[in-house]
Amino acid sequence: MNFQNTNKTMKLVLSVGDESGIGPEIILKALCSNEIPDNIDFILVGSKKKLQNTYANLRSIGLRNIVNPNNLQIHDLEISSSDNDPQSNYGNSSFQYLAKAIEIVKQYPNSALVTGPICKKSWSLAGHYFSGQTEVLAKSCGVKNVGMLFTAKSPITGWRFNTLLATTHIALCEVPKKLTTKLIHTKLDLFKDFCNAYTNNPTLKVAGLNPHAGEEGILGHEEKDWLNDALITWNEKNRSIKLLGPLSPDSCWNSSVKAWSDKNAEKHDGILAMYHDQGLIPMKVIALNYSVNTTIGLPFIRTSPDHGTGFDIAGKGIAQSQSMIEAIKAAIEMTNNSRLLNAH
Repeated sequence: MNFQNTNKTMKLVLSVGDESGIGPEIILKALCSNEIPDNIDFILVGSKKKLQNTYANLRSIGLRNIVNPNNLQIHDLEISSSDNDPQSNYGNSSFQYLAKAIEIVKQYPNSALVTGPICKKSWSLAGHYFSGQTEVLAKSCGVKNVGMLFTAKSPITGWRFNTLLATTHIALCEVPKKLTTKLIHTKLDLFKDFCNAYTNNPTLKVAGLNPHAGEEGILGHEEKDWLNDALITWNEKNRSIKLLGPLSPDSCWNSSVKAWSDKNAEKHDGILAMYHDQGLIPMKVIALNYSVNTTIGLPFIRTSPDHGTGFDIAGKGIAQSQSMIEAIKAAIEMTNNSRLLNAH
């Protein structure tokens, strides 16, 4: 599909995610925000009818600061559905929206992708067996080494807070089996490239897997058996990076709290977490609604708000849109960062 030519600087493709959740609402709210630059060419991928219904509902309950879908450029996809399973229908639609959005963003060199929240269970019910959008993106782009990075720019200090996950959407009991020297090295390679786009000599921290980073083998053996050596051998090949770790996970993010709120605090450029909740709990507590999920290692920039579908509040008009606003702002900033794009 060929979209209209504009004088705007870049295209930003938005897939609306699961329409039974808060995705459509936070998009309509975010695109009305004065924090979003007006020189961006937005293309929404989803059902125009459902976006119009969302708009009508939000207006009916008193919301005014929302954009009218009739004023947006929408790649309208009306996916055939079954009357038997609404959840499966929404799952299939959100998957198809993502697939089409990826296809569109690949067509334009100066473009980025922002994805609305999806429900993994709904995808599974619809026959799409992926553990998340990150995995779909990696497969669609033919990229094996991608990273799930959570980033947030402090509104207080302007410091960018970065946490990369070594493992992503897997059960906790599977984490020690998946962690290897090779995996740690590939994640640190990605992290180095990302942080080098912002500073020439990044400081990276690595959280240990076990409490107190194993306490020299007393509370877990992975650090002593191989993780210590993995970090040493990687750092020997990357001497421009100040690498600290493995550090005790219960105190690893203490400096992040200070850097988020104090301009004079010592700054670091990123923390590598061993598993999902280890990294996401401090990220969400410290950054609140400013945290953004981004996939590094792709040929284009992709971001997403750092929250789920919010089924329990969908349609009530109370969903906060700050994380979606931050996802859009981050996608724009990263796409305009030539050093970062050269690393992709």
